[in-house]
Amino acid sequence: MSKPILAVVGRPNVGKSTFFNKVIGRRVSIVEDTPGVTRDRIYAEAEWCGRSFIMIDTGGIEPASEDIILSQMRAQAEIAMETADVILFLVDGKDGITNADREVASMLMRTGKPVVLGVNKVDSSKLPDDFYDFYELGLGEPIPLSAANMLGIGDVLELISDHFPEENSGDEDDDRVKIAVIGKPNVGKSSLVNALLGENRVIVSNIAGTTRDSIDSPFVWNGEEYILIDTAGIRRKSKVTGDIERYSVIRAISAIERCDVCLLMIDASEGITEQDKKIAGVAHEEGKGLIVVVNKWDLIEKETNTMNEFRKKIQQELPFMTYAPSLFISVAENQRVSRVMELAKYVSEMRAMRVPTGQLNSLIIDAQMMKQPPSDKGKRLKIYYVTQVGVKPPLFSFQVNKRELMHFSYARYLENKIRESYGFEGTSIKFVFREKGEKEDV
Repeated sequence: MSKPILAVVGRPNVGKSTFFNKVIGRRVSIVEDTPGVTRDRIYAEAEWCGRSFIMIDTGGIEPASEDIILSQMRAQAEIAMETADVILFLVDGKDGITNADREVASMLMRTGKPVVLGVNKVDSSKLPDDFYDFYELGLGEPIPLSAANMLGIGDVLELISDHFPEENSGDEDDDRVKIAVIGKPNVGKSSLVNALLGENRVIVSNIAGTTRDSIDSPFVWNGEEYILIDTAGIRRKSKVTGDIERYSVIRAISAIERCDVCLLMIDASEGITEQDKKIAGVAHEEGKGLIVVVNKWDLIEKETNTMNEFRKKIQQELPFMTYAPSLFISVAENQRVSRVMELAKYVSEMRAMRVPTGQLNSLIIDAQMMKQPPSDKGKRLKIYYVTQVGVKPPLFSFQVNKRELMHFSYARYLENKIRESYGFEGTSIKFVFREKGEKEDV
């Protein structure tokens, strides 16, 4: 199941970024005593009482401002609010209630989402004289806190977690391969989904997304059932006029968490963009199957090595996922669209493949003979035993004499040797290194 999403919103300089940093436990958002510092949404994964969730830190909202940057921040926050399961509205306990707070509260009530009202900068147990004025906002009981001093944060998170959707194991019980079409807007995601569903002509049903702004379409291809997840979005509200492109990150996160294989669609005429890198990075970190689908290939002027040169650019721009195959298509011209499902099925099989332990250990022994393990201060790395302990993605456990001797470059060498023999195309490979006596906890 996808992690719930919390959006932290409020006027500039009420302490949103400080709260964000305290909860995730590291300094990600810039904290500065100047309105407008956080001009973009920042995403991070956090945890409270064993429940993981995605937190969005937004730029400050000034509803009446015509300033272009502040109006963009307002649109960013509107997008975050539309995406979130729960909204934390932070106000400033020292400033008291303002007209801007009232306008933001009105915006929040129109979302229909659960809203928790946090009154920040309450640095002692003595509440400000005007504290109860915040009831006027109509958002329920205001919760006092001081993000800077770590006071009351637990109370706020407790209330927020009460509003998170209940966890269920529906996705885990479904053994159908789930394929998510991800990427920034206007690269042809919906067109590809429609082409795949139209081509196969066997649509079991259309289910409005179980997560934010996605559509799950169960269908049958070559006698097997699949689920296609379209992240292009089903709620493009006219009020959201800001930078829609960054909204795709949250849509992608929700879909990536639930899928088996990601089709990262990029526009051939634009190449790899920063947004593509962000979305690809999420899929890689989650250990999902990955295929780079280059759409609008018909619009590119071709020479002898055009496709190979483009593949090289992909690997240069996305060096962390050189294992991902690339496919060059044109949905509009129906070029190589039929190859998409063939490759998705292949990658899902690679992601679930197991290597017999005997074969694996023989391979690693040969690899060590070809290239001696690294050493440090006269102590050389020894690999005693290797076994595959997991799939989706493939996970290998190495028993070694000293974990610190396993240099990154040698681990990459061993990964390449495994790939040379068994492929694992389209999926990351995870390694864990354990010393003798350590228990397996994977």
